[in-house]
Amino acid sequence: MSGHLKYVIGLDFGTDSVRALLVDALTGVEVESAVHFYTRWKQGLYCDAALSQFRQHPLDFEEGMEITIKSVLAKVGPQIASGVVGLSIDTTGSSPVALDDNGRPLALSPAFAENPNAMVILWKDHTAALEAEEINSLAHSWETDYTQYSGGVYSPEWFWSKILHTIKTDADVAQAAYSWAEHCDWMPALLTGNSDPRKWKRSRCAAGHKAMWHNDFGGLPSESFLTTLHPALAGLRDRLYTETYTSDEAAGRLSSYWAERLGLPEQVVIGVGALDAHFGAVGSAITPFSLVKVMGTSTCDMLTAPNAQYERAFIKGICGQVDGSIMPGMLGMEAGQSAFGDVYSWFRELLEFPLRELLADYLPAKELARVSSEILPALSKKAALLPLTVQDVVATDWINGRRTPDTDLGLKAAIYGLQLGIGAAHIFKALVEATAFGSKAIVDQFEKEGVPIERVIALGGIAKKSPFVMQTLANVLNIEILVVKSDQACALGATMFAATVSGLYENVAEAQKTISSGFDATYYPQADKVSVYEVLYQKYVKLGLAMES
Repeated sequence: MSGHLKYVIGLDFGTDSVRALLVDALTGVEVESAVHFYTRWKQGLYCDAALSQFRQHPLDFEEGMEITIKSVLAKVGPQIASGVVGLSIDTTGSSPVALDDNGRPLALSPAFAENPNAMVILWKDHTAALEAEEINSLAHSWETDYTQYSGGVYSPEWFWSKILHTIKTDADVAQAAYSWAEHCDWMPALLTGNSDPRKWKRSRCAAGHKAMWHNDFGGLPSESFLTTLHPALAGLRDRLYTETYTSDEAAGRLSSYWAERLGLPEQVVIGVGALDAHFGAVGSAITPFSLVKVMGTSTCDMLTAPNAQYERAFIKGICGQVDGSIMPGMLGMEAGQSAFGDVYSWFRELLEFPLRELLADYLPAKELARVSSEILPALSKKAALLPLTVQDVVATDWINGRRTPDTDLGLKAAIYGLQLGIGAAHIFKALVEATAFGSKAIVDQFEKEGVPIERVIALGGIAKKSPFVMQTLANVLNIEILVVKSDQACALGATMFAATVSGLYENVAEAQKTISSGFDATYYPQADKVSVYEVLYQKYVKLGLAMES
C-alpha cells in the first residue's frame, strides 16, 4: 500500500433500505454513512402479503444509490470524494429481475412500469412454491441432480423458481425478457455501463447458492433440463452465463454517466457483486468453522471451511455450498431461517390492534408510533423476568415457512401449551425461544453432516439491540456468541472487497486485518438454563414433527 486519500464505498441494498458506507481504506476508519428507505416499497406498492408477493421497483434502487452516495459525499467534501478509488455492492437474494436486450430491467420501460412481474422479485417472495416443487421433482429424477450442491432441496425463494413462475403466469413479461439477472449482478453492470447481459461478470455467490450453478455441471443446469421444465425456457441458458466470478474481481470502472450523476471519479473500480449476508460474514471477520448469523427480519447463517476438506461432501439440508461465495479460496456454506425478526414483528402487530382500530382517531401519529416502538422492549423486560421451566409454552418459528434444515416454505407455525394463565409476555418468550430453537436446528444439521461449529458471531439490528434475544440464543445453543461492533457489517464487508478490487490489498483477508471493526459484546451460556432448554428443544422438535405430518 502507498499514497494517501484512499477511500472506498460499500453499498448495501437491504430489504427496506440502501446504505452507503465510506471507509478510509488505509486505516479502516468508518468515515461517513447514509441510509435511504425505498420510496415505493415503503408505500407498500406492488406487494401482496396474503399472496406472499413481494416486488421492488428498480427505480427504488437507482434513486436510493444516488441519494445515499451524494449524501455521504456532501458531508465529507470534494477532497475526500476525489480520493474514492473503489466501490462494491451487496444486495438481498435471490432477487432476480427480467431484462431487455440492453440489460435494463423491464420495469424501467413504460410498457412494464407498473407490472410487478417485471420488477425485482424480492428474496422473501414465495409465489413460486409450486414451481420449486416441479424443479425438485425433476432434479431428483434427472441423470444429474442439480440440487446436490444446494442442500438437496431447491427453494421457492430462488432464481429458477421465480423465473419459471413468471413465464407461466405472465406471457408479456415472458416474451419481452431477453435475459434475467440477480439484483447483485445488475447493479455493477449498471454502474460500469455494460449493456450486454451476456458479458456481465456474474456473481459466483448468487449463481452457486441460488441458480444451481457449479463447475461440475459445466455451469448452469443443462438446456434439456430447463426445456423439460418449460418450453419457454429454451435458449435462455445461452443468454445467461457460464463463467462466474468471486467478489475480489473487478466488474469494470465507473461509467462517465454515473461518475457525473454520483459525483465520483471515473477511475473508481467497481467490484463483482454478491449477496448481503455473505458480505456481512466477511465484514464480521469470519474465520473457518465460525457460524456467522446475520440477524434481521430473517437470518442467514454463513460458514466457511477448507475446500479440500468439504468440496466433495454434499452437505444436506442447507442452502448451498459454493467455492468462494464468502471468502475467495474457501468453501462457503449458507443456511438460515425464513423468519426471525418477522416473528416478533408479527406478534407486535397483533398487539397493535387497539392502537390502529380504536385510538388512531384520538392520538397523534407520532404518539401511536412511539407506543408501537415500545411494545417489544417492554415485552422483552417482562419475559426476561419469567421463570424458566420445562412446562413452559413452546412454539415453532415457521411463520414464513422453514428455510433450513430441509427447505419447506409451506410449513406453518404453531404455539403449544396455552391456558388461561398465559399472558403476552409468556407468548413472546416462547416466540423468542422458537427462533433460538430454529437456530439450534441449523447448528445440529451442520454437525450431523460433519461440519463442526467452533464459535458463533452475530450481526444485525437484533444482535445489537436485543440482549434478551441474544442471551436466550446463547443459552439454547450452549455456546458463547460474539456481537460485531459495526452497525453496518454488510456494507463494511463491501468496502473490504472494494479495497481489494482497487488494488489497495493483495486479497480480502489482508483487507480484513485493517478494516474489521471487532466485537463489542459477548453472551455466555447460563448453565442453569441450558439444561432446561435442552428439554424444551426436544418439545420444539416433537411439535415440528407433528406440524409436518
